[in-house]
Amino acid sequence: MSHTTKNKQKLVLRSKRIRGQFEAFERALDEERECSDVLHIISAARGAVNSLMTELLEDHIRHHVLGSKRRPNSDQILAADEVIDMVKTYLR
Repeated sequence: MSHTTKNKQKLVLRSKRIRGQFEAFERALDEERECSDVLHIISAARGAVNSLMTELLEDHIRHHVLGSKRRPNSDQILAADEVIDMVKTYLR
């Protein structure tokens, strides 16, 4: 079972919230709101997408790279944690 299948409902709910943020962006443009308001909405949407991407990448590394069928050693776990930390830093 894929890690996305296991967390499907949670991921779908997050994607719906992100869709709502992009719809808010469109409304802001249609309403000709101030630049700062539009930029704030874009920033929030970008943060939500990056957060979702970070979560999926972390799950992917833990499930597919480290593997759920074998026991990774401490060096492998440490290396995976370092990659995950780099991804989190990059996507902030």
